[in-house]
Amino acid sequence: MITREQIPQVVGHPVHDAEGKKVGDAKHMYLDDNTGNPEWVTVKTGFFGSNETFVPTRSARLVQDHLEVPYAREKIKGAPNVDVDSGGHLSVEEEQHLYRYYGIERSGDKGESAGAPGRAAAAGGAAGAAAGTRRSARDTGAGTDEKSAAANAGAGTGIGAAGMPGRTGAPERGVAAGAEGEALTRSEEEMHVRVERHASGKAQLRKYVEVEEVEQTVPVRHEEVKVEREPISASEREALRSGREISEAERYVTLHEESPVVETEVVPKERVRMRVEEHVEQKKVRGRVRREKIETDMESPSDPLPGDTP
Repeated sequence: MITREQIPQVVGHPVHDAEGKKVGDAKHMYLDDNTGNPEWVTVKTGFFGSNETFVPTRSARLVQDHLEVPYAREKIKGAPNVDVDSGGHLSVEEEQHLYRYYGIERSGDKGESAGAPGRAAAAGGAAGAAAGTRRSARDTGAGTDEKSAAANAGAGTGIGAAGMPGRTGAPERGVAAGAEGEALTRSEEEMHVRVERHASGKAQLRKYVEVEEVEQTVPVRHEEVKVEREPISASEREALRSGREISEAERYVTLHEESPVVETEVVPKERVRMRVEEHVEQKKVRGRVRREKIETDMESPSDPLPGDTP
Protein backbone atom coordinates (compact mmCIF):
# COMPACT_ATOMS: atom_id res chain seq x y z
CA MET A 1 0.00 0.00 0.00
CA ILE A 2 1.30 3.45 -0.93
CA THR A 3 1.08 6.32 1.58
CA ARG A 4 0.87 10.04 0.95
CA GLU A 5 4.48 10.43 2.08
CA GLN A 6 5.60 8.08 -0.70
CA ILE A 7 3.91 10.01 -3.51
CA PRO A 8 7.12 11.87 -4.53
CA GLN A 9 8.87 8.49 -4.80
CA VAL A 10 6.19 7.20 -7.17
CA VAL A 11 5.33 10.07 -9.51
CA GLY A 12 7.77 10.33 -12.40
CA HIS A 13 9.33 6.94 -11.64
CA PRO A 14 8.96 3.62 -13.50
CA VAL A 15 6.06 1.24 -12.85
CA HIS A 16 6.72 -2.51 -13.18
CA ASP A 17 4.18 -5.30 -13.56
CA ALA A 18 3.90 -8.53 -11.56
CA GLU A 19 6.72 -10.10 -13.57
CA GLY A 20 9.10 -7.20 -13.02
CA LYS A 21 8.71 -5.80 -16.55
CA LYS A 22 8.47 -2.05 -16.98
CA VAL A 23 5.02 -0.83 -18.03
CA GLY A 24 5.69 2.91 -18.14
CA ASP A 25 6.21 5.90 -15.85
CA ALA A 26 3.81 7.09 -13.16
CA LYS A 27 2.31 10.46 -14.01
CA HIS A 28 -0.54 11.18 -11.56
CA MET A 29 -1.56 9.85 -8.17
CA TYR A 30 -5.31 9.90 -7.42
CA LEU A 31 -6.37 10.23 -3.79
CA ASP A 32 -9.50 9.07 -2.02
CA ASP A 33 -11.75 12.04 -1.22
CA ASN A 34 -12.73 10.56 2.15
CA THR A 35 -9.42 9.27 3.51
CA GLY A 36 -6.91 11.23 1.45
CA ASN A 37 -4.94 8.04 0.81
CA PRO A 38 -3.55 7.18 -2.63
CA GLU A 39 -6.09 5.05 -4.52
CA TRP A 40 -5.05 5.07 -8.17
CA VAL A 41 -1.90 5.82 -10.14
CA THR A 42 -1.86 6.65 -13.84
CA VAL A 43 0.84 5.10 -15.98
CA LYS A 44 2.06 6.57 -19.25
CA THR A 45 2.02 3.80 -21.85
CA GLY A 46 2.11 3.52 -25.62
CA PHE A 47 4.49 5.25 -27.99
CA PHE A 48 6.16 8.26 -26.35
CA GLY A 49 3.89 7.80 -23.32
CA SER A 50 0.85 9.09 -25.19
CA ASN A 51 -1.68 7.03 -23.15
CA GLU A 52 -2.49 7.11 -19.46
CA THR A 53 -3.84 4.00 -17.77
CA PHE A 54 -5.29 3.73 -14.27
CA VAL A 55 -3.85 1.10 -11.89
CA PRO A 56 -4.97 0.44 -8.28
CA THR A 57 -2.34 1.16 -5.63
CA ARG A 58 -3.82 -0.88 -2.77
CA SER A 59 -1.48 -3.85 -3.36
CA ALA A 60 1.34 -1.87 -4.94
CA ARG A 61 4.71 -1.56 -3.25
CA LEU A 62 7.86 0.49 -3.68
CA VAL A 63 10.92 -1.52 -4.70
CA GLN A 64 14.11 0.53 -4.81
CA ASP A 65 13.49 3.16 -7.50
CA HIS A 66 10.25 1.86 -9.00
CA LEU A 67 6.68 0.88 -8.17
CA GLU A 68 5.53 -2.73 -8.50
CA VAL A 69 1.86 -3.57 -9.07
CA PRO A 70 0.37 -7.10 -8.96
CA TYR A 71 -0.99 -7.01 -12.51
CA ALA A 72 0.38 -8.13 -15.87
CA ARG A 73 1.52 -5.51 -18.37
CA GLU A 74 -1.13 -6.50 -20.93
CA LYS A 75 -3.80 -6.28 -18.23
CA ILE A 76 -2.73 -2.74 -17.39
CA LYS A 77 -2.55 -1.62 -21.01
CA GLY A 78 -6.03 -3.02 -21.63
CA ALA A 79 -7.65 -1.07 -18.77
CA PRO A 80 -10.70 1.10 -19.63
CA ASN A 81 -9.76 4.44 -21.11
CA VAL A 82 -10.60 7.31 -18.75
CA ASP A 83 -10.30 10.96 -19.70
CA VAL A 84 -8.03 12.32 -16.96
CA ASP A 85 -8.27 15.88 -18.23
CA SER A 86 -11.94 16.28 -17.45
CA GLY A 87 -11.63 18.24 -14.21
CA GLY A 88 -9.00 15.96 -12.71
CA HIS A 89 -11.63 13.72 -11.09
CA LEU A 90 -12.93 10.21 -11.51
CA SER A 91 -16.66 9.84 -11.55
CA VAL A 92 -18.35 7.10 -9.54
CA GLU A 93 -19.20 5.25 -12.75
CA GLU A 94 -15.64 5.47 -14.04
CA GLU A 95 -14.21 4.24 -10.75
CA GLN A 96 -16.67 1.34 -10.51
CA HIS A 97 -15.82 0.39 -14.08
CA LEU A 98 -12.14 0.27 -13.17
CA TYR A 99 -12.86 -1.72 -10.01
CA ARG A 100 -14.76 -4.33 -12.01
CA TYR A 101 -11.97 -4.52 -14.60
CA TYR A 102 -9.31 -5.23 -11.97
CA GLY A 103 -11.54 -7.69 -10.08
CA ILE A 104 -12.06 -5.48 -7.02
CA GLU A 105 -15.61 -5.30 -5.63
CA ARG A 106 -16.84 -2.86 -3.02
CA SER A 107 -19.21 -4.32 -0.47
CA GLY A 108 -20.60 -3.09 2.82
CA ASP A 109 -19.87 0.19 4.54
CA LYS A 110 -16.23 -0.66 5.16
CA GLY A 111 -15.43 -0.75 1.48
CA GLU A 112 -13.50 -4.01 1.73
CA SER A 113 -12.81 -6.20 -1.26
CA ALA A 114 -15.15 -9.07 -1.79
CA GLY A 115 -13.02 -10.49 -4.53
CA ALA A 116 -9.31 -11.24 -4.69
CA PRO A 117 -7.73 -11.88 -1.27
CA GLY A 118 -5.00 -9.56 -0.17
CA ARG A 119 -6.36 -6.60 -2.19
CA ALA A 120 -7.96 -3.68 -0.39
CA ALA A 121 -10.97 -2.01 -1.96
CA ALA A 122 -11.67 1.69 -2.26
CA ALA A 123 -11.62 3.71 0.94
CA GLY A 124 -14.92 5.10 2.15
CA GLY A 125 -18.19 3.24 2.53
CA ALA A 126 -21.39 2.95 0.62
CA ALA A 127 -22.52 6.23 2.08
CA GLY A 128 -19.62 8.00 0.45
CA ALA A 129 -20.41 6.35 -2.88
CA ALA A 130 -24.06 7.31 -2.62
CA ALA A 131 -23.07 10.88 -1.90
CA GLY A 132 -21.04 11.01 -5.07
CA THR A 133 -17.55 10.25 -3.75
CA ARG A 134 -14.92 10.78 -6.44
CA ARG A 135 -11.19 10.31 -6.83
CA SER A 136 -9.17 13.36 -7.72
CA ALA A 137 -5.56 13.84 -8.75
CA ARG A 138 -3.08 15.70 -6.53
CA ASP A 139 -0.36 17.80 -8.15
CA THR A 140 2.98 17.71 -6.33
CA GLY A 141 3.73 21.41 -6.58
CA ALA A 142 0.42 23.19 -7.04
CA GLY A 143 -2.49 24.10 -4.77
CA THR A 144 -6.00 22.77 -5.26
CA ASP A 145 -8.80 24.26 -7.34
CA GLU A 146 -11.15 26.25 -5.12
CA LYS A 147 -14.07 25.63 -7.46
CA SER A 148 -13.57 21.86 -7.33
CA ALA A 149 -13.23 22.04 -3.56
CA ALA A 150 -16.42 24.00 -3.18
CA ALA A 151 -18.30 21.73 -5.56
CA ASN A 152 -17.16 18.60 -3.77
CA ALA A 153 -17.86 20.10 -0.37
CA GLY A 154 -21.39 21.02 -1.48
CA ALA A 155 -21.91 17.52 -2.84
CA GLY A 156 -21.01 15.97 0.49
CA THR A 157 -17.77 14.33 -0.59
CA GLY A 158 -15.19 12.91 1.80
CA ILE A 159 -13.13 14.45 4.58
CA GLY A 160 -11.16 17.54 3.61
CA ALA A 161 -7.49 18.37 4.23
CA ALA A 162 -7.18 20.92 6.99
CA GLY A 163 -4.89 23.87 6.43
CA MET A 164 -4.72 23.64 2.63
CA PRO A 165 -4.28 27.10 1.06
CA GLY A 166 -7.26 28.56 -0.73
CA ARG A 167 -9.75 26.17 0.92
CA THR A 168 -12.58 26.71 3.37
CA GLY A 169 -14.85 24.32 5.17
CA ALA A 170 -14.22 20.65 4.34
CA PRO A 171 -12.53 20.60 0.93
CA GLU A 172 -12.03 17.39 -1.06
CA ARG A 173 -8.75 15.53 -1.01
CA GLY A 174 -7.98 15.19 -4.64
CA VAL A 175 -5.44 17.01 -6.55
CA ALA A 176 -3.13 15.73 -9.29
CA ALA A 177 -0.07 14.13 -7.66
CA GLY A 178 2.81 14.48 -10.02
CA ALA A 179 1.88 16.16 -13.30
CA GLU A 180 5.11 17.25 -14.95
CA GLY A 181 3.67 20.61 -15.96
CA GLU A 182 6.36 22.73 -17.62
CA ALA A 183 9.24 20.35 -16.70
CA LEU A 184 10.80 17.54 -18.72
CA THR A 185 12.64 14.59 -17.25
CA ARG A 186 15.94 13.92 -19.01
CA SER A 187 17.22 10.37 -18.90
CA GLU A 188 20.28 8.61 -20.18
CA GLU A 189 21.52 5.08 -20.45
CA GLU A 190 24.30 3.74 -18.24
CA MET A 191 26.52 0.92 -19.39
CA HIS A 192 26.82 -2.04 -17.04
CA VAL A 193 29.29 -4.76 -17.92
CA ARG A 194 29.00 -8.29 -16.60
CA VAL A 195 31.32 -11.22 -17.20
CA GLU A 196 30.41 -14.73 -18.23
CA ARG A 197 32.46 -17.82 -17.44
CA HIS A 198 32.89 -20.29 -20.26
CA ALA A 199 35.34 -23.02 -21.29
CA SER A 200 38.31 -21.68 -23.22
CA GLY A 201 40.29 -24.90 -23.74
CA LYS A 202 41.50 -28.17 -22.22
CA ALA A 203 44.77 -29.15 -20.58
CA GLN A 204 45.89 -32.82 -20.57
CA LEU A 205 48.58 -34.85 -18.84
CA ARG A 206 49.80 -37.76 -20.99
CA LYS A 207 52.49 -40.32 -20.06
CA TYR A 208 54.43 -42.15 -22.75
CA VAL A 209 57.54 -44.40 -22.88
CA GLU A 210 60.79 -43.19 -24.31
CA VAL A 211 63.80 -45.49 -24.95
CA GLU A 212 67.22 -44.10 -24.17
CA GLU A 213 70.66 -45.63 -24.65
CA VAL A 214 72.54 -45.63 -21.37
CA GLU A 215 76.27 -46.44 -21.01
CA GLN A 216 77.88 -47.40 -17.74
CA THR A 217 81.38 -48.76 -16.88
CA VAL A 218 81.52 -51.63 -14.39
CA PRO A 219 84.59 -53.66 -13.16
CA VAL A 220 84.66 -57.40 -14.13
CA ARG A 221 87.22 -60.04 -13.06
CA HIS A 222 88.64 -63.09 -14.81
CA GLU A 223 91.24 -65.77 -13.95
CA GLU A 224 94.44 -66.49 -15.85
CA VAL A 225 97.00 -69.31 -15.45
CA LYS A 226 100.50 -68.39 -14.45
CA VAL A 227 103.22 -71.09 -14.56
CA GLU A 228 105.54 -71.06 -11.63
CA ARG A 229 108.65 -73.19 -11.33
CA GLU A 230 110.51 -73.99 -8.12
CA PRO A 231 113.53 -76.26 -7.59
CA ILE A 232 113.27 -79.46 -5.54
CA SER A 233 115.49 -79.60 -2.52
CA ALA A 234 117.98 -82.46 -1.88
CA SER A 235 115.86 -83.98 0.86
CA GLU A 236 112.75 -84.01 -1.39
CA ARG A 237 114.75 -85.39 -4.33
CA GLU A 238 115.82 -88.50 -2.34
CA ALA A 239 112.22 -89.07 -1.26
CA LEU A 240 110.88 -88.79 -4.80
CA ARG A 241 113.55 -90.78 -6.52
CA SER A 242 112.67 -94.26 -5.35
CA GLY A 243 110.12 -95.99 -7.57
CA ARG A 244 109.57 -93.26 -10.05
CA GLU A 245 109.66 -93.72 -13.77
CA ILE A 246 109.52 -91.39 -16.71
CA SER A 247 105.89 -90.96 -17.83
CA GLU A 248 103.34 -88.52 -19.24
CA ALA A 249 100.75 -86.76 -17.07
CA GLU A 250 98.10 -83.99 -17.28
CA ARG A 251 96.62 -81.59 -14.77
CA TYR A 252 93.51 -79.30 -15.19
CA VAL A 253 92.70 -75.99 -13.57
CA THR A 254 89.25 -74.37 -13.99
CA LEU A 255 89.44 -70.70 -14.83
CA HIS A 256 86.64 -68.20 -13.96
CA GLU A 257 85.70 -64.79 -15.19
CA GLU A 258 82.89 -62.26 -14.58
CA SER A 259 80.65 -60.88 -17.27
CA PRO A 260 78.20 -57.93 -16.94
CA VAL A 261 74.49 -58.76 -16.74
CA VAL A 262 72.04 -55.87 -17.47
CA GLU A 263 68.86 -55.70 -15.43
CA THR A 264 66.29 -52.86 -15.15
CA GLU A 265 64.27 -51.82 -12.14
CA VAL A 266 61.27 -49.42 -12.07
CA VAL A 267 61.99 -46.66 -9.59
CA PRO A 268 59.47 -43.79 -8.93
CA LYS A 269 61.22 -40.47 -9.48
CA GLU A 270 58.62 -37.64 -9.28
CA ARG A 271 54.91 -36.86 -9.17
CA VAL A 272 53.43 -34.53 -11.81
CA ARG A 273 50.02 -32.94 -11.35
CA MET A 274 47.99 -30.14 -12.94
CA ARG A 275 46.94 -27.15 -10.85
CA VAL A 276 44.66 -24.41 -12.19
CA GLU A 277 45.68 -20.86 -11.39
CA GLU A 278 43.45 -17.85 -11.95
CA HIS A 279 44.97 -14.67 -13.32
CA VAL A 280 43.20 -11.33 -13.54
CA GLU A 281 43.80 -9.02 -16.47
CA GLN A 282 42.26 -5.68 -17.30
CA LYS A 283 40.25 -5.53 -20.53
CA LYS A 284 38.72 -2.45 -22.08
CA VAL A 285 35.07 -2.85 -23.05
CA ARG A 286 33.42 -0.48 -25.50
CA GLY A 287 29.70 0.06 -25.84
CA ARG A 288 27.13 2.62 -26.90
CA VAL A 289 24.75 4.42 -24.57
CA ARG A 290 22.06 6.87 -25.46
CA ARG A 291 21.28 10.05 -23.58
CA GLU A 292 18.52 12.54 -23.93
CA LYS A 293 19.20 16.22 -24.41
CA ILE A 294 16.82 19.06 -23.80
CA GLU A 295 17.01 22.33 -25.66
CA THR A 296 14.77 25.37 -25.61
CA ASP A 297 13.33 27.17 -28.62
CA MET A 298 12.31 30.66 -27.56
CA GLU A 299 10.37 33.09 -29.72
CA SER A 300 11.17 36.76 -29.57
CA PRO A 301 8.24 38.93 -28.35
CA SER A 302 8.74 41.10 -31.40
CA ASP A 303 8.17 38.22 -33.83
CA PRO A 304 4.69 38.44 -35.45
CA LEU A 305 2.35 35.59 -34.78
CA PRO A 306 0.79 33.68 -37.73
CA GLY A 307 -2.16 35.62 -39.10
CA ASP A 308 -1.09 38.98 -37.67
CA THR A 309 -1.08 41.92 -40.03
CA PRO A 310 2.25 43.75 -40.11
